Amino acid sequence: MIPERLVNLVVLVGLLAVPLWALAMDEPFTITLATRAVIFALAAVGLNIALGFGGLVSLGHAVFFGLGGYAMGILAHHAQTYTPVAEWPFLIEGTKSMPVIWLVAMCVSALAALVIGLLSLRTTGVYFIMITLAFGQMFYYFAISWAEYGGEDGLSIYVRNDFPGLNTLVPIQFFGLCFALLCAALLFSAFLARSPFGLALNAARQVPQRVETVGLNPMRLKLVAFVISGVITGLAGALFADLNRFVSPTMFSWQMSGEIIIFIILGGVARLFGPVVGAVLFVTLEHFLGGLSEYWHIYLGALLLVIVLFARGGVIGLLAGRARLHD
Repeated sequence: MIPERLVNLVVLVGLLAVPLWALAMDEPFTITLATRAVIFALAAVGLNIALGFGGLVSLGHAVFFGLGGYAMGILAHHAQTYTPVAEWPFLIEGTKSMPVIWLVAMCVSALAALVIGLLSLRTTGVYFIMITLAFGQMFYYFAISWAEYGGEDGLSIYVRNDFPGLNTLVPIQFFGLCFALLCAALLFSAFLARSPFGLALNAARQVPQRVETVGLNPMRLKLVAFVISGVITGLAGALFADLNRFVSPTMFSWQMSGEIIIFIILGGVARLFGPVVGAVLFVTLEHFLGGLSEYWHIYLGALLLVIVLFARGGVIGLLAGRARLHD
């Protein structure tokens, strides 16, 4: 078996090398594909905290992805139309500053995750899955009916937002920004898994009764993990909307939630770089197989079936063995 740290290092170097090669070969579309993979990986890193560490199978995580996207879309839309977002009880203006948009996206996602988590965590198992799915569908249909911001047609942003010192319209610079945020999220995830909170969360996932006997509240631990997970996924949603310069209700769809879960399963549940490997594999298959057939999901389904049946640790588990990040 290959040491997992070596696998992680190869994945990280490879993810950075591809856009640098594309830059040298003057292939900006490849850089955009790599950026898309990085953003999807960031969203999956967020869900992996809830799913991999807390055992929370959320089929509504697209709520936070969509909220992040719409936070970007609404603020940028009002900035480019020179109209305020709201005037009562105090004036809120639009902005094209990425740091401000990220902060708003993360705060909105945190608040939504807190409310959804408080209600959903009163249940377990399939009931938890169905409640998170229900919240996702609620936000999806609300976005469709929100005519002020495009409704079913979505909302276009004409110019990518700004980050101090960078020209975000240059593909390699925007990739570097997204890559840096992914690295920060991975470092945070690794620290969280080995922290006292992460160890307690892992114990609450396995034997919640024993956690209660030492005075800890399993539901509170899972709620904090759920909120952190929502914040990271919301940040990914804001980046995804900026990448496409477009937001639509599909960001809230259950298919998006399912795809984020697929990223984690493909790479390896509770593996630090599992979401990264899964996202890269998904985007690669989407690009190459999607050009061959519109039914490319059949091949993805077959690959997912093989991994679930014969490599339950995902691609990283297949290469590096059974040990997981929180073990």
